[in-house]
Amino acid sequence: MIAFGTSIAEPDPYRRHAAPGIRRAAEPDSEIYAFAAVGPISRTGNLLLDAAARRDDLEALVLVDTHVEIVDPDFCRKVRHALSDPDVAIVGCAGAIGVRTIAWWEGRVSSALVVHRYGEHYGGELPGFSWSQPGPAPAEVDVVDGLLLVLSPWAVRNLRFDESLRNHGYDLDLCREARRAGRRVMTADLRVVHHRSLDLIGDIDLWVESHIHVAEKWNEDEADDDTWRRRARRAEAEREAARAVAYSNGLSWDARLAELERAMEAATATTSWRVTAPLRRLNLLRARAAERLRRRSASAWRMRPRR
Repeated sequence: MIAFGTSIAEPDPYRRHAAPGIRRAAEPDSEIYAFAAVGPISRTGNLLLDAAARRDDLEALVLVDTHVEIVDPDFCRKVRHALSDPDVAIVGCAGAIGVRTIAWWEGRVSSALVVHRYGEHYGGELPGFSWSQPGPAPAEVDVVDGLLLVLSPWAVRNLRFDESLRNHGYDLDLCREARRAGRRVMTADLRVVHHRSLDLIGDIDLWVESHIHVAEKWNEDEADDDTWRRRARRAEAEREAARAVAYSNGLSWDARLAELERAMEAATATTSWRVTAPLRRLNLLRARAAERLRRRSASAWRMRPRR
């Protein structure tokens, strides 16, 4: 039995995006856990793990972000195939290798066909993680994005989210725990639509603090009084945040360009545009002829004899 779980902080995105996708992907015997968010996302995630762990027939638990819509008609078969290797603990639709921080997209990214659907600039779609030029899935990675986490029965019963983390870095932390236990983390060709804004990071201050927290946790051998290390981590976090903002700005420009292209296409597809095309060409020829005449006149004026 493949179960689905969601931590619901906002009911409306769940009703519009996650719930229809889960219904599309679920099988008749699938258990669906829709829990209202309790504290940080890690806390509700652990409640979902506890609920699924009680099922003896569990094949996988799929944790779905409220803004993610599963659109893959063959989702459950792909999940079973991805988890057919007993060493695989966590599967996602996007992830990366060579990851050092919670800015996992700075690594070598592997991604399924993820569509980023946004509401700005009258709405539109962009390929997910387009700024990172992702490679195809499947691939073994260090971490997968928390927008969709597929956990094996072993992971459900042996791993837990770190509840001291807030709303960033929980996915990296869980994947590192799995890999420390000798298990594998994989991407798979699980197709989803991510309904979100063009901003990669909402609360930058919270993201920076999470960045520092995760870095400190996974470097426990360092001395607590290494003030310079904390400063270095903060500088690194602020640098990564600035780069994420730059990626967001690039996405915004891409979205703006797509909006202008749609407007141009709509304008040039009208009957009036096609009917007036000969007149526009004639006006263009007239303008070019007038420009040539102006240049010849200017050249003749410069070449006239001076007294």
